[in-house]
Amino acid sequence: MDYLVYANLQLGRDDETARVLDDLRAMTNLPARDFIVAYAASAMPARYAIERRQWSEAARLTPMAGTLPQASAITAWARAIGLARSKQPAAAREEAAKLASACQQMRTAGDEYWATQIHVQLNSALAWICHAEGKDDEALGLLRATADEEDSVEKRPVTPGAIVPAREQFAELQLELGRPKEALQEFQKVLGMTPKRRGALLGAERAAKLSGSPAPGGGKIQTH
Repeated sequence: MDYLVYANLQLGRDDETARVLDDLRAMTNLPARDFIVAYAASAMPARYAIERRQWSEAARLTPMAGTLPQASAITAWARAIGLARSKQPAAAREEAAKLASACQQMRTAGDEYWATQIHVQLNSALAWICHAEGKDDEALGLLRATADEEDSVEKRPVTPGAIVPAREQFAELQLELGRPKEALQEFQKVLGMTPKRRGALLGAERAAKLSGSPAPGGGKIQTH
């Protein structure tokens, strides 16, 4: 179901994604301590809200009760992004604190892979919080370093990918700060690692238009 949600979102099929989430909400007694179940159940609503840039929807997401840190971190990250992008940095920092706690739990357990993944989520959330607070230089520095950190770790094959790659977020911030040429370069790097990713294609198209550069692929992407 998580793979289906990811695929539908990449194709712009939001209505079909919503139906998968309806099926998810109809399920009861999901095993919160089963990693694959918990990750997917947490990732799907986060993907749906964040990929559609529905920040208030992301801020209202509810974590799965009694679940694993790797899963609860997804919801905390999505809530932090939603709150920061809704100009509520103080509330977003409360979610960032949950991410810091989850990261420490993974480190204590000796799971450096998931500690790193959650650390990436933490710093990307802190970057958007800094942006909401008007600390744009700090936000750019955090997201640049976070993108490099995420790119240095090979993703395990269990999940269909991060909710939004850190480098794509870095490119988005560059675009918001009126730096379309720099943003385009970063979007192109994202597309080199995740070909045809919708968010990166749309971002690159906007950046190319604003900077007067050719769009990747030579034109607009198709919506469905």
